Amino acid sequence: MTQICDPKKEASLRKSILTEETFNNHIKQFSSSPWIQELKIEYWEKFKSLKMPKRTDEEWRFSNPSDIFLEPFIKTREPVDSVKEKTISESKMISEYSGRMIFTDNFMIDYQLSDELKAKGVIWESLNIAFERYPDLLKNYFLNDRSTLGGDKFLALHASYCETGVFLYIPKGVEIEKPFIAYHWAHECETALFPHTLIVTEDNTLVNHVDIYQSLKPEGDAFSCGLETIYAGANSKVFRKSIQNWNEHTTSFQIGETIAKRDCSVKNISVNLGSKKARFENCIKIIEPGADVKTYSLTVAEEKQEFDQRTHQYHLAPNATSEFLYKNALLDKSHTIFSGMIEVDKCAQQTDAYQTNRNLLLSPLATADSLPGLEIEANDVKCSHGATTGQIDSEELFYMKARGIQERQAKQLLVFGFFEEIIEKIDNEDLRENIRRVINLKFEDKITK
Repeated sequence: MTQICDPKKEASLRKSILTEETFNNHIKQFSSSPWIQELKIEYWEKFKSLKMPKRTDEEWRFSNPSDIFLEPFIKTREPVDSVKEKTISESKMISEYSGRMIFTDNFMIDYQLSDELKAKGVIWESLNIAFERYPDLLKNYFLNDRSTLGGDKFLALHASYCETGVFLYIPKGVEIEKPFIAYHWAHECETALFPHTLIVTEDNTLVNHVDIYQSLKPEGDAFSCGLETIYAGANSKVFRKSIQNWNEHTTSFQIGETIAKRDCSVKNISVNLGSKKARFENCIKIIEPGADVKTYSLTVAEEKQEFDQRTHQYHLAPNATSEFLYKNALLDKSHTIFSGMIEVDKCAQQTDAYQTNRNLLLSPLATADSLPGLEIEANDVKCSHGATTGQIDSEELFYMKARGIQERQAKQLLVFGFFEEIIEKIDNEDLRENIRRVINLKFEDKITK
């Protein structure tokens, strides 16, 4: 699926993100925020010093990072008005929201937040603006927790180049029902994207947030290297949804971390459909008692797509719960990898933690690898992990065909039944229906006999 870009593009004027010239030009825009410049220089030096991962590295087991080439990718240019208009018109996953941002090729092209929420102290800003307006607040959170599960070099690259993205801050006692939504679009060929989401909730708050990652065109190589971090305050309720639907010429990395305080409730739901090669690293840290963190992931893989999923549930406080459920449906010659670890510190008594990976193979050529694990130092816990890989139940398929349902439609219905356990957890009707729609589009003409 190699995409050849327009040879008339001004390639000589648009240097690779790996060059010193590109990086130095990038950090000039932060001259009014020297603390950000210093941080970026630190990470740039770290990026250059780190080697690219190899498939023999334990944290990259079953994957093949040797086919990741960063040299072709370049800094983006601001999109023209016609592209901005098209992007805004296509950003319609949710009709009602508390705040909205739309980014195209790293440039924010639309921003909405009500005066009422501003008056309550809610901060909803693009990072490049927040760096200047809220430096003291951001210094407490921005890149302060830097855990990775093998993606250190990519985290360093993200930190070096991220400039736009979401900073959402909910002050103490504020509850907001309607979601905040951020659309991240790729448009130009060989573009490098660095989407960033930072959510900070103070005590006794409620918030919903949605990130949408999409491509405006089905063709065109792109590289996306994103970071999402949630700091959940005591007794806060955070519900984040993420839909990744880049085109299938894109290479993408998403590194996520949740830091959970006392008695908070955090729920993450991810739907992953796009990219030719996608890696997800998801780490949660429960640092105070009573926290409840749940993460659900739904992935549809086709053709030769590879989805590499790495997770870490780290319990550092007692009387807390965590649950991870990853479901993958695989067509054609696609490949999924799930490697998860539950780690319980010796002080984290009465931990209740679960980790499950379920794979549904829709082709004899598809492969799914699973590596669940436990490291338990406490002696009063309930922890379990499991992984299953199988095909569509032949008896269920026969039952539906016997009642006049065509085989292709029957298979599709059974697959949606497999996913519904996760989809039904989404609390927004618009989003649920749009997720079903994009999954249905991906399955069209793909489920064979």
